[in-house]
Amino acid sequence: MPETDPVSVLDSSAAADNDADPDHLRDLGVRATADGGTIRVWSDSATAIELCVFAVKDPDWIADSVQLTRDDHGVWSGFSPSLLPGTRYALRASGPSGPNHAFDPRLALIDPYSRGLARTSSGRWRSYVQDDAFDWGGVQKPATPLDHTVIYEAHAKGLTKANPAIPEHLRGTYAGIAHPSTIEYLQGLGVTAIELLPIHQFVSEQRLISQGLRNYWGYNTLNFFTPHTQYASRDAQLGGPGAVLREVKGMVKLLHEAGIEVILDVVFNHTAEEGPAGPTTSLRGLDNANYYRQMSDGDYIDVTGCGNTVDFSTPAAQRLVLDSLRYWANDVQIDGFRFDLAPALGRDDHARYDPQHPLLTAIVTDPELAGVKMISEPWDLGMGGWQVGNFPAGWSEWNDGYRDRMRDFWLTDVASEQAHGSPAQGIGGMARRLAGSSHVFSHDRGPLASINFVTAHDGFTLADLTAYNQKHNLGNGENNRDGTDNNHSYNFGVEGPTVDASVVDARRLAMRNLLGTLLLSAGVPMITAGDEFGRTQRGNNNAYCHDSELTWLPWTRDGWQGELLEVSRTLLRLRRENPALRPVRFSVIGESTPSASEMEWYYADGAMMSGEQWDSPHARTLQYLAASTPEHEELNRILLVMHGRGTPVTVTLPRHAGINSYTLLWDSADDEAGSRGSRSLPGDTRDVAGHSMQLFRAD
Repeated sequence: MPETDPVSVLDSSAAADNDADPDHLRDLGVRATADGGTIRVWSDSATAIELCVFAVKDPDWIADSVQLTRDDHGVWSGFSPSLLPGTRYALRASGPSGPNHAFDPRLALIDPYSRGLARTSSGRWRSYVQDDAFDWGGVQKPATPLDHTVIYEAHAKGLTKANPAIPEHLRGTYAGIAHPSTIEYLQGLGVTAIELLPIHQFVSEQRLISQGLRNYWGYNTLNFFTPHTQYASRDAQLGGPGAVLREVKGMVKLLHEAGIEVILDVVFNHTAEEGPAGPTTSLRGLDNANYYRQMSDGDYIDVTGCGNTVDFSTPAAQRLVLDSLRYWANDVQIDGFRFDLAPALGRDDHARYDPQHPLLTAIVTDPELAGVKMISEPWDLGMGGWQVGNFPAGWSEWNDGYRDRMRDFWLTDVASEQAHGSPAQGIGGMARRLAGSSHVFSHDRGPLASINFVTAHDGFTLADLTAYNQKHNLGNGENNRDGTDNNHSYNFGVEGPTVDASVVDARRLAMRNLLGTLLLSAGVPMITAGDEFGRTQRGNNNAYCHDSELTWLPWTRDGWQGELLEVSRTLLRLRRENPALRPVRFSVIGESTPSASEMEWYYADGAMMSGEQWDSPHARTLQYLAASTPEHEELNRILLVMHGRGTPVTVTLPRHAGINSYTLLWDSADDEAGSRGSRSLPGDTRDVAGHSMQLFRAD
């Protein structure tokens, strides 16, 4: 890739009339005025592009057409008095033939910058000139600090579709998310941000349609600026794309009023045009050679597993992403983004991942995106695709090492102990991740670079981790081939549902341990919707194609689920109340680092841990003492006791300068919380149940 200044390529603030550094990619899409609108479209390969404006009453009838003119930088532009808010339009592009091109002037293409989409009765898509006006009423973004952030990953439809407290016509919609019952639930739980699976307009893949299935998760984007129409209420859908956008903005406004941030899961790495034989709807028809990674013979270089990969070595593709982010962050007031298969955005012209890629750098340095949370899924399917810990400063990353090690400690190690008499691993790997994964993320980035999670939308739910050794995905139509086989799960002796009381108790304890570890670890925790009360998908670990009660959040729950929900609320409250659990920076031995947590590690007998026993499978009990180094909050100290063997243990609470007592805040083995609040002195002994954990405040 030729060296390019990312600011000059990507910064839309560059003055249009500055001949020394003009912004050639400025104002792409439609800019409407009272007298009509100007459209600007980028294509370096096209030889002609035509704007087609459709009749108001017939979206298949071209009422006006304009031949666009090209400048020296591949930008085609034109004016039409018909480009007014509410107008539907499309583009037709002509160009050279050859293996890398896909021009077909008969096709009506979606403007990549279209801020609305309308569908005809025949199923064709039309771009839509959007009216962006909305009264925010002075409501501001919550701007929750990252160390106070707790993310709740949810599906925009599945979150509320089954909620009887919401009027039926609003269930499963943006308005349903904004309903008082949903907001009250999220506030009562104690999360600070809702992360929505993709809400960019998407369609189902051709393979799924042929099987009679649909893409439920939404990772098949049609357009990067348009909200998914089917998640809007029926009234908004009937009101058109403008009403849909207003419902989305209304949702964001009400969540912000409640102090809840909105993070969007965005899919820029590939599009719904699939492989070369897939549907041509937008980018492929405008400039296949420059928007998609290809070999010289036209075969796609696919590092996503979805048929195509957008080529982010080109400035126009980089700018498309940046402009989309700016639009959602500023016009729609979105607080953050989680980037699906993010290494694909950082691959150069040879498809090699570069952590200093201009797009990755621009996303976290662009002044128009200041304060917006940026989260990567730091892996894709290409060569060198696993890049955990290797994103630039300013990014947070999904930490799959955290996920796997915590599952192992509370699940597969338990299975090993029960089968062979000894766990497979010691406590060191778990402890390193509990303390913020400093072996993965650089000192400069700190623990908040780690998005800690035990489950996510793809994979087993928390309850299913404890109930299934194998995936059960036959309902997906792929003979159980899809979905990972590497689940790090343990069914505690019975596959699936059981009435065996000992198995049920062990599973519920494991769920409490996993939730406790997640919410008491350094880093940013992410909860998958429903895990807080033990939702099941009946062993399906890849339920992407199920839009049904299998994937919708249940709002009628059993008694034990209510108890687990109270545990989740308690843990989230304890996280809020104890800054020592939420360090911003890694501590340095011998130094006082503001907003870090100074950590010390002790054996069960109260003695300081030594390196030789750190990773021994026989030393599975530790006491983790963390003291905050105040910068914005009061001094706080906690003691976390972790015990990873099946037999109970007696621990001696450590003696430490300045600590006079320990107050029990939570015990994972005590599901009724009967012993909370009990006080002990340094040097006192306490009984800890097998496979459990206890949290103390150290005063």
